[in-house]
Amino acid sequence: MGVRKFRSVEEMPGPPALPRLDPENLRIAFGLSSLANRLSTARRVPGVRKFHSWNEVLAAKEADVTAPRAGDKSRA
Repeated sequence: MGVRKFRSVEEMPGPPALPRLDPENLRIAFGLSSLANRLSTARRVPGVRKFHSWNEVLAAKEADVTAPRAGDKSRA
């Protein structure tokens, strides 16, 4: 690719025109985002938890896995 020189910014060509987006793509993207949100199983509490040992990490991880989530009737 060769180097092109311009005397000023006004002489530089603008970015190429982008192709028009298909509205169907946006509908599909929103649908996939909604599906991913419904399928996600990780419900985390915001913030940082500090562990003092590896056993505390494993115990907390086990508690997160076995604890029923709000609105989840299958584990209650």
